[in-house]
Amino acid sequence: MLSAATRLAFRPSFMGSSRAFVSTWSAVPQGPPDAILGVTEAFKRDTSPKKMNLGVGAYRDDNGKPYVLSSVRKAEKLMLEQDLDKEYAGITGVPSFTAAAGRLAYGEDSAVITENRLAITQSISGTGALRIGAAFLNAFYPHAKKVYLPNPTWGNHIPIMGHSGLSVEKYTYFDKSTNGLNINGMLEDLSAAPKNSIVLLHACAHNPTGVDPTLAQWDEISSVVKDRGHFVFFDMAYQGFASGDCNRDAYALRKFVSEGHPLVLSQSFAKNMGLYGERAGAFSVVCEDADERARVESQLKILIRPMYSNPPIHGARLVSTVLNTPELKEEWLGEVKLMADRIISMRTKLRNHLENDFGSKKNWEHITNQIGMFCYSGMTPEQVAKIKNDWHVYLTNDGRISMAGISSDNVKYLAEAIHNVTKD
Repeated sequence: MLSAATRLAFRPSFMGSSRAFVSTWSAVPQGPPDAILGVTEAFKRDTSPKKMNLGVGAYRDDNGKPYVLSSVRKAEKLMLEQDLDKEYAGITGVPSFTAAAGRLAYGEDSAVITENRLAITQSISGTGALRIGAAFLNAFYPHAKKVYLPNPTWGNHIPIMGHSGLSVEKYTYFDKSTNGLNINGMLEDLSAAPKNSIVLLHACAHNPTGVDPTLAQWDEISSVVKDRGHFVFFDMAYQGFASGDCNRDAYALRKFVSEGHPLVLSQSFAKNMGLYGERAGAFSVVCEDADERARVESQLKILIRPMYSNPPIHGARLVSTVLNTPELKEEWLGEVKLMADRIISMRTKLRNHLENDFGSKKNWEHITNQIGMFCYSGMTPEQVAKIKNDWHVYLTNDGRISMAGISSDNVKYLAEAIHNVTKD
């Protein structure tokens, strides 16, 4: 124990001190604002009654309002009537949810399901699934810890992979001259990548371009990937939301599985069930047999435990209730098609207004050729700035339009704005 004299000697003196207090965090730099959130903030500051927010990737109905699916509302009511507890889920989540998610993605009769070869865990939506998957690959993939991403790709892919310890390369994807897929460049890059490379593929509704391979092009991609022994990481955030048909949107995944590709999958129910804030997703690994599945699942649990211990239950129970209740699943499939069809109709109207009402001489075929929530408009950063300043239309600098922000009331105004900033 220190003596009274010693304690006095070590007592700090603040009297007359001119030295300013230095915070522990004084050297932390200001980070850049999120590109999409910055668009929303600028939109909120705008007082124009004609303003449009085309930055956020969340579905809106034709009145511009958030849309809660009827099937989800009914599922909530059923759950409330069951007086469910709020106990922890297991590390891999709600079993009825993961089983239903696996069947939806891979198909009811998939051998992966019937032979018990699918290791699957609930995740914090698609973002969490990607993070679990990247960490798993970094820990156990036996070849180079490098992932090849399409150029461009969803902006969060890059930090997710990097924070998980994987290095990142890009392969050719988008063709700016056509606003479509550069399939030749893509195949060349995948062929040139070292054998056994990890390749991330968007299963449907590519974000941010809205450009998907055709079925025939998927066949070509599969052939090259197989020839080079690459390992595929599928990201499927929009099953059903792209075409309105869950089976069609799962074509690439199911084809690759049927052809024996080793792969993993990230799923999200944010878009196709409108469960943005519920964070319901899944990560799965296709395994060789049931024994391998058990070993993989044991390691997934070890990875997840220190991340967040176990996932939230409410969103998973909603998805499970919808998918495992026949009448609700049927209603949900109809609602998914309704959302997809509205987006498709906005694409058609936007293109028609540009070509027929405003006589634009530019080629706008890409608006209707692209699919899903987003459209890569082809507008330059200068044109994006002009449409924001002159027309109060807000979108990201790369010209990506969230089609969900377009309605029957404003689609013609948007066409006029696009025409005016692109006609010179």
